[in-house]
Amino acid sequence: MPKHNAKISTLKLNNLNLIMTKILAFSGSARTDSYNQKLVKIAALGAEQAGAQVTIISLADFPMPIFNQDSEAAEGIPDAAQRFKQLLIEHDGFLIASPEYNSAFSPLLKNAIDWASRRTGDEPPLLAYRGKIAGIMAASPGALGGLRGLVFLRLLLSNIGVTVLPEQHALSQAGQAFDADDGLLDESVRSTVMNLGSVLAKTIIKLKQ
Repeated sequence: MPKHNAKISTLKLNNLNLIMTKILAFSGSARTDSYNQKLVKIAALGAEQAGAQVTIISLADFPMPIFNQDSEAAEGIPDAAQRFKQLLIEHDGFLIASPEYNSAFSPLLKNAIDWASRRTGDEPPLLAYRGKIAGIMAASPGALGGLRGLVFLRLLLSNIGVTVLPEQHALSQAGQAFDADDGLLDESVRSTVMNLGSVLAKTIIKLKQ
């Protein structure tokens, strides 16, 4: 093959990787005006600028009952849980911002992760998680920014087959961190959060090449 044709083929392949790299971004909070939902949207912008297609969702739009195996056996996986699980399956990686509840992640986030871990039919175990890459972050009005909760979130995701980037960010004093347009007031923090999304996108793109 002529060299110029090889270069064209490489460019096409790289463009295809960019088009096919899909990231799902969400937070573990359903609260109106959630700091964590604001934070994950900023990270998502970094991922988009790095070439990924990002879908931002709110868990408020996926109301799920507390996981109960008896209910699952009688009624199956709830529709909202199945829709959330399908989104996880369809995306290559995740950006997750987690509030800290008593030094751990939120019950809402844990419940959603649990429901999406359930098997349907003869599908492989943990289909929604195995082989996926995630970037995690937290925002909190406290001084540690939700850092303690990220320890447990990293452990949980790793145990179900998700590779979690070593990079993470915990935003402290979140009540004073955002402007009226939900942007971060501190430009250096904004750059750090966007870079988290960028690193996730670039990591997935590189792995797909």
